[in-house]
Amino acid sequence: MNFKHIDGKWQERWESAKAFKARPAEGKDTFYCLEMYPYPSGSGLHMGHCRNYAIGDAFARYQRMKGKAVLYPMGYDSFGLPAENAAIKHKVSPKDWTDNNIRTMMGQQKALGLSYDWDRMIYSHDPDYYRWNQWIFTKLYEKGLAYRKAALANWCPSCNTVLANEQVHDGKCWRCASDVTQKDMPQWFFRITAYAEELLKDIDTLAWPERVKAMQRNWIGRSEGTRVDFTIKETGETIPVFTTRPDTLWGVMFMVFAPEHPKVMELVKGTAYEKPVREFVTQAVKDRFTRLAEDKEKEGLFIGKHAVNPVNGDVVPIYIANFVLMEYGTGFIMAVPTHDQRDFEFATKFNIPKKIVIQPDEGTMLKSGTMHHAFVDDGKLVDSGPFDGEGNRDAIPKINEWLKEQGKGEAVVQFKLRDWLISRQRYWGTPIPIIHCEACGTVPVPEKDLPVRLPEDVQFTGEGNPLESSASFTKADCPACGKPARRETDTMDTFVDSSWYFLRYCDPKNKELPFGKEASQWMPVSQYIGGIEHAVMHLLYARFFTKALRDLGLIDIDEPFHRLLCQGMVLKDGDAMSKSKGNVVDPNTIVDKYGADTARAFILFAALPEKELEWSDTGVDAVNRFLTKVYRLLEQVDQSNADTAPSPASPETDRQIRSKLHRTIARVTAHMDAFEFSLAIGAMMEFGNALHKVAGQVSSSVWNGCLSDLARLLSPIAPHMAEEMCELLGNSSADATDASTFCSLSPWPVADESKIDHAAEAGETLVDEARKDILNLLGLLKVKPKTITLILADDWKRTLCRFIQQQLTSTRDVGAIMKAAMTDADLKKHGQDVAKLLPKLVASPQKMPAVLLATEDEKKFLELANIGAEFKCDILIEVESQSGHDKRRQAMPGKPALVIA
Repeated sequence: MNFKHIDGKWQERWESAKAFKARPAEGKDTFYCLEMYPYPSGSGLHMGHCRNYAIGDAFARYQRMKGKAVLYPMGYDSFGLPAENAAIKHKVSPKDWTDNNIRTMMGQQKALGLSYDWDRMIYSHDPDYYRWNQWIFTKLYEKGLAYRKAALANWCPSCNTVLANEQVHDGKCWRCASDVTQKDMPQWFFRITAYAEELLKDIDTLAWPERVKAMQRNWIGRSEGTRVDFTIKETGETIPVFTTRPDTLWGVMFMVFAPEHPKVMELVKGTAYEKPVREFVTQAVKDRFTRLAEDKEKEGLFIGKHAVNPVNGDVVPIYIANFVLMEYGTGFIMAVPTHDQRDFEFATKFNIPKKIVIQPDEGTMLKSGTMHHAFVDDGKLVDSGPFDGEGNRDAIPKINEWLKEQGKGEAVVQFKLRDWLISRQRYWGTPIPIIHCEACGTVPVPEKDLPVRLPEDVQFTGEGNPLESSASFTKADCPACGKPARRETDTMDTFVDSSWYFLRYCDPKNKELPFGKEASQWMPVSQYIGGIEHAVMHLLYARFFTKALRDLGLIDIDEPFHRLLCQGMVLKDGDAMSKSKGNVVDPNTIVDKYGADTARAFILFAALPEKELEWSDTGVDAVNRFLTKVYRLLEQVDQSNADTAPSPASPETDRQIRSKLHRTIARVTAHMDAFEFSLAIGAMMEFGNALHKVAGQVSSSVWNGCLSDLARLLSPIAPHMAEEMCELLGNSSADATDASTFCSLSPWPVADESKIDHAAEAGETLVDEARKDILNLLGLLKVKPKTITLILADDWKRTLCRFIQQQLTSTRDVGAIMKAAMTDADLKKHGQDVAKLLPKLVASPQKMPAVLLATEDEKKFLELANIGAEFKCDILIEVESQSGHDKRRQAMPGKPALVIA
């Protein structure tokens, strides 16, 4: 079988016929299948990437065959820092670098036979795409959802440029190794916090993995607490604090700013604290992702300022510390050493006094001087003004009300979520469509002047923002007053591109809007597929964009992605595939050697989609042998021109293989619906083996029907071979332009329950299991048998299995099931044996056959199988109660006990 030839043949025919063009049709349900927007890497794809596409393509193909109108598009998330770095390193333009990468990646995807609607392809660096990024920005700006404010950024003083987090290595610039500092500078934000409550609430509506939903809930971080207004003694300004423990307000002994808080450098400016504070802030920013670890030492620095506690007038020192982040509350916290362990440790280290404001209800009274750790249990308030003597938890709502009456605070809901900083001081991204005018301020670029295109007269030196080097770009006239002005040189975070691309796929040629009404025919995405690493940022931003675009009147849905699958990583030699680790497998190598179908089938068979997959060259060989074995079944197609096979047993064999076919269709369909591709392939392997066993023993009509249905079952997994099989079986037209004749677009097989002989299937399983058990036992004993005795279970064990299966539909309580079993007279006779056996079967119900054959039926199937001829010995079949062998008690329904002599 020439897999490579078959791949090219059918890929050409699909493309010629535009077989996979998305067409909403009257009376057809729509299905939108999508993989996460991929970045066109310079190193091309490896099999780790291909897993994502194989999963998506198999499911898209399956849904088409199920009769749905399927949208399955592809595009490229082509803006971003790697292309700009490549421009610096290789002295090429980011556009040329990116376009070349896209051509490479697209060629690899087409070689895999992925069934994308290529007519809908988009890519982020296309001005016809990023024009709409800019249009959306201006609409959000008009609604107050896009705004500009000062914020800290990573700054390399040597390169004179802002750095992304990924450009900072161990606190140093990736390019020149200079120490990175923090610089306060104007930046652009999207007000995602305006949707915090809705983003949190709607998580419950999503059919997503629970761990992803938990990650989003934690990131949004809703807390009910209290806002308390503290005053800076030296300046008189008020700064709010968020706390969930207003009951400890009277015990505040110091305050702590997050090092990143913009107020910190302002408070120390021009003082002796400025230099050490700046150094501390720089180090804390370097340690941003590790400083909250449990074992991280608590470090801090007094900044020379004090705060006034609004509830009692106490003046307490203000510190900065590594255990406080801007993401929590207001970035300014109150510290109560006696009732918070972290605060206790910090106060002890820095010799800060402690004050007890909660005493235990019973036992020894606490003294601050003898405490070895914080008291974090509930108790009675002391030294707490008007609330002395009250239970601390009961007092919280009263304290909130009192603060509100005094004008010193109130109960509030706080979110950990912060507004989305979209400014990037880089070239290769969407220009932010703003013009800065001395007279008019920030003015959006009018819609008629969009897109603001990236200029080509830029220098990629690695120093500064390349856009600032382009006079043709920076100089502009103010749209409001016409005077000379300056164009914004920040570009948008590339997450903007991937926050709405799925909507553009629905209507990619629209010249008037980012997308029109056609989007409503497809959205929301029915099945989204991508890595867990995007669980928070991308998925959250896409949800925000969908809600914001809804409120702009562009769409009428609340959520972008109905169902989400996070595929596991592909490992090789124990590590995730990575070019840097040198353990990647190039898909071209696999496709050239084995064909695309082997690459696809292995990646889907080796593990369930959400699990990690260990690459195995021997596994690839095994899958290739399976596909080859299936294809060779076609050699039997012309075995007979008659409608009956030469074997006198053909009617019975026809019935059995037809039964197995429909049982296989039912199993594969259930597994495909549940994304259990590996189990679906396993069921097809079993059926392929069954066909080989009966080759030449069934009628040609049944044989051809089995092969035709098997080809269709294989089509989502191995589409090229499936098309070839259907053509050879005469099930497709010679007209390569007629898409309706493709196996890929034929109806999915439907299981006919009336054709499934469950007893015959159970009998075949019984015989297969008995053969395996005999082989295993002979392998251990290493003897040549004279006699093999098969001991069948007594009928009371069948009664027990049937009873347990019924009970398990309502309970797994062993005691309850045992009590109910003893009401059955037959089971009660075997009470001691039931007591031993029942707990094991409840714990492992898979040990009980789904179909319980009668003892006589088990005997009949074993006798017809003539196992003795296979093992060249006598076969004796006995019933447990009539056997004298010690092993008779091991006999179970569907699994005879074995004695070999």
